[in-house]
Amino acid sequence: MLDHLIKGATVVDGTGAPAFTADIGIRDGRIAVVAAPGTTSESARTTEDATGLVLTPGFVDPHTHYDAQLFWDPYATPSMNHGVTTVAGGNCGFTLAPLHPDRPEDADYTRRMMSKVEGMALKALEEGVDWGWSSFAEYLDALDGRIAVNAGFMVGHCALRRYVMGADAVGGQPTPEQLEHMVALLKEAMEAGAWGLSTTQSSTHSDGDGAPVASRHAGPDELIALSRAVGEHEGTQLEAILAGCLDQFSDDEIDLFVEMTAAAGRPLNWNVLTIDAAVPERVPRQLTASERARKSGGRIVALTMPILTPMNMSLGTFCALNLIPGWGEILGLPLPERIAKLRDPDVRAGMLRRADSKEAGVFRRLAHFGRYVIGDTYSPENEGLTGRVVNDIAAERGQDAFQCLVEICANDGLRTVLWPMPSDNDPASWALRRETWDHEDVMLGGSDAGAHLDRMCGAPYTTRFLGDCLRGRKLVPLERAVRMLTDDPARLFGLRERGRITEGFHADLVLFDPERIDAGPATLVHDLPGDSPRLDSRAVGIVSVRVNGVETVRDDEVTGAVPGKVLRSGRDTRTVATR
Repeated sequence: MLDHLIKGATVVDGTGAPAFTADIGIRDGRIAVVAAPGTTSESARTTEDATGLVLTPGFVDPHTHYDAQLFWDPYATPSMNHGVTTVAGGNCGFTLAPLHPDRPEDADYTRRMMSKVEGMALKALEEGVDWGWSSFAEYLDALDGRIAVNAGFMVGHCALRRYVMGADAVGGQPTPEQLEHMVALLKEAMEAGAWGLSTTQSSTHSDGDGAPVASRHAGPDELIALSRAVGEHEGTQLEAILAGCLDQFSDDEIDLFVEMTAAAGRPLNWNVLTIDAAVPERVPRQLTASERARKSGGRIVALTMPILTPMNMSLGTFCALNLIPGWGEILGLPLPERIAKLRDPDVRAGMLRRADSKEAGVFRRLAHFGRYVIGDTYSPENEGLTGRVVNDIAAERGQDAFQCLVEICANDGLRTVLWPMPSDNDPASWALRRETWDHEDVMLGGSDAGAHLDRMCGAPYTTRFLGDCLRGRKLVPLERAVRMLTDDPARLFGLRERGRITEGFHADLVLFDPERIDAGPATLVHDLPGDSPRLDSRAVGIVSVRVNGVETVRDDEVTGAVPGKVLRSGRDTRTVATR
């Protein structure tokens, strides 16, 4: 007997093949039947009529930071609501394990680092996670059996360094014995099921004390030694972030990427390839790394988002504006001093000069304050400004844009939420995206779901992209769009029997209405431990989500079931060849 039968669905199976109508039967968590409508003779405990609805494999998000959130939110919201059934965590060099058993202060350091670098609420990290593990194996075991999505995790380089080197991980270099210990610790984690190594050398990544995170102090020899260890284990990967990921790689960065993937003999993915027709040289430069890797026996995959995901800004709390050269010192001042400095015309002029310099790099675009939209406000003086563009308000007041924005924010005690309008929303940039997606080493992803919780909401990229393909720009047909969200990332990670609708595969499934599939606007909610805020987005048109055959979402409401699995390397992933 079948556990469930979905009748008459329009099946888009993840392979890119044309859609077809079929009945899909589920038994023991797997797809047992794919048959022409009305031809299934086997009875089922439950059935549903899916006429007019589209059935696809569950979506695979290749870049998330749900490492902590899954402890208080096993449903990985809002990703699961938007059809994501498998998440890859432990990215950017940051994980919650391993933790040294004799140094309880390491957990506090990790919490403060994650709060700063990944925008996770410190109260939520303190109150929502029990921190009762030491080894990576114990961390995975703590999640096993209590999550609704499937989840796999890389090992963060920063955690390895901290475990072995203690406080010297920041600023220090390992002795030969310490490097050997790090390699052994990584191997131990992979034997327990870690997917491989993640690391960061990005200049934007600082810890809770404002110092460069531990992995930024690692030299090439350390990175190559760890990469080589990854290649000794079945079903593993590399993930890395370099300073040039935000804009354009240097020659040295390309050399490092190529050496790492070649040493491991494993794919390396990085986040995120930004595509802007105003910077036409960026995409070819970034993909030079992939072309050189293939010649060296490796593979480098660039993740890119198929939608625009704005990140809000604030003059009151740490955000990307603090990363503009010279701005951090001013935006880090106590509130009254900060407001006084920002109101000084000479200070503002100096800030704008620094923001427009070559040194500011990709952050230059953040200082185009006339293109900001005012979000939430908190004072009577700002009533009616929400949703308005700063340029328009400034023109009415006879002010320049930055002066106008500062006065608005000062009225709110700098609590005002600011939304920069994207500069890459023009037809030429969308055409360039469509062209770039054809590259064999470009993959959709980069949501950062689980991180930067009150600044951005990238989790809904799946439903918003499908809605755009069906009713918006229609850059790719539905069949290809589904493959890009399912089978492509499943094959990159070597997921066993996931990513397609075919008999014998795990029944990770999404059923949606093609006339409505979309994502609602991002709204601020306070549902984290400690009443901390985050941005959330409702799914539109999602009828059902199933993980391992069990329904986890019905009509955008979580069912409460937790059928997800911790996916372990080797057992649940196979080695992906780089040649």
